[in-house]
Amino acid sequence: MADERRDWKARQEESDGIIEGRNAVIEALRAGTPIDKVYIAKGETDAALGHIAAKAREKGIAIVDCDRRKLDGMSVTHAHQGVIAMAAVREYVDVEDILSAAREKGEAPLIVVCDELSDPHNLGAVIRTAECAGAHGVIIPKRRSAGLTAVVAKTSAGAVSHVPVARVANLTACLKELKEEGVWVFGTAADAKQTIYQADLKGPAAIVIGSEGTGMGRLVRETCDVLLSIPMKGKLNSLNASAAAAILLYEAVRQRLG
Repeated sequence: MADERRDWKARQEESDGIIEGRNAVIEALRAGTPIDKVYIAKGETDAALGHIAAKAREKGIAIVDCDRRKLDGMSVTHAHQGVIAMAAVREYVDVEDILSAAREKGEAPLIVVCDELSDPHNLGAVIRTAECAGAHGVIIPKRRSAGLTAVVAKTSAGAVSHVPVARVANLTACLKELKEEGVWVFGTAADAKQTIYQADLKGPAAIVIGSEGTGMGRLVRETCDVLLSIPMKGKLNSLNASAAAAILLYEAVRQRLG
């Protein structure tokens, strides 16, 4: 019974951003509604669904093939017709917009990069902390990541309205481009020999936060300039992703204030 209540609550939280059914999704795409992802029933060869997928690809929207049971679980109306779109609460920006925002303020860029952070509550908490710490933006990958959904907006306590969020197709390529712009990329890893208190975070910095379960992916880890650890004094060896982001961001704030 408790599990059912939790599932119902989760569906209600997301329902603000759900667009269900073929006509509704097509109209949202035509109207230019910011859409985070489009979920389409796996194996369907219906022409209307093919048209929706093509339109979504044109707009750079991530498409997720999933079985009908998952769509049924996501559905609020129980009439999804094989397609559900998840609306974004605001439009994504380009990475260059984030760098420009830092330049306009005359500040060294401070950017948070989330590597496959799939929990929307964690992403919302990271965006909230990024806003409070004065970070210039957040970068997320298109796939295997939470997006700017209603749950993320609520968890961020409104911070999504103030923090630019860029979504990129290839996170590793994005990090390489940041490095070419003079931004140092700091990755978080439990086995890193250097701690966050030994790092110089005063200059242009991108802080990479790994996923909740597995941390940073191999290619992302290898692309980082420096790997940093957070000292652990208790019996557990890891922190929640949003807690780790808060600790690193505020170490950067401390150094920059000094």
